[in-house]
Amino acid sequence: MSENLDFLGELDPDDPKQASQQIANKLRAAILTRRLAPGDKLPSQPDLAARYGVARETVKRALDLLRAERLIVSRQGSGAFVRAQTQRAVELRPHIEASFERPHVTIDFAGFSGETLRDALAEALDKVRVGRLAPETIAVRVLISDMTVPMALPARAETQADDPAVRERAERITRRAADGIIDQVAELGDLGLIRSTTVEVRMHRASPLFKLYILNGEEVFYGFYPVVERTVSIKGEPMAIYDLMGKDVPLFHYAVTDDDTSHGTQFVEASRQWFDSVWSTIAYRYGG
Repeated sequence: MSENLDFLGELDPDDPKQASQQIANKLRAAILTRRLAPGDKLPSQPDLAARYGVARETVKRALDLLRAERLIVSRQGSGAFVRAQTQRAVELRPHIEASFERPHVTIDFAGFSGETLRDALAEALDKVRVGRLAPETIAVRVLISDMTVPMALPARAETQADDPAVRERAERITRRAADGIIDQVAELGDLGLIRSTTVEVRMHRASPLFKLYILNGEEVFYGFYPVVERTVSIKGEPMAIYDLMGKDVPLFHYAVTDDDTSHGTQFVEASRQWFDSVWSTIAYRYGG
């Protein structure tokens, strides 16, 4: 791309941020404002290096930041392109799969049942089975609400209060998802496809109001559970409940950059601290 690149701006010599961070910020802004549209090819590394008066290695670091944020994708021999964007919420599955490209995979989840995580993991683990992905270790931690104790949600709509029958239904959903994650990951270790696999599940007594995924300690996906009234079958009878809807909720994506003061870096660090604090204090072992 040798055409006019004025829309990419200039580096600010007075900006304390590294040149790679400044370049990443300018390219990100061009992508988010659609000056660079989905599918567009980015300027080549030599073009960007010449424009900003920096070494190609500096440009490469900037592109690595955007790649980590899933804004661009590199095609061997063709260059870097703006990732195809849609109006839907951020898709978790491709990020889960990308996390398995690392030799050591860590995934932390906090939320209601982990159904979305179980289904997203299934596809990545299938690729491990056929040799398309080959991490050395996998460590998963799952933090879920204990539906055997009274909860504010889910609840019976008529009384707007805790109901043991409603919780019993929620507990079945929760256990099905947790056990599925445990079995899926453990199987790869049993088959000798992964050197080390661990899955830990812990529970707590707080109502689930949001879902949180932390991938390899570097990416976070965060979404709110909307509370809806709907009718479900409980012990063969229809019952109106206030339920938590996790399927297809918008997930907000944050990623670590080389700028310790960036919003993404700070959000990921805060998420990790929150997860570890709950995990090591009020959470207790899942009975299975």
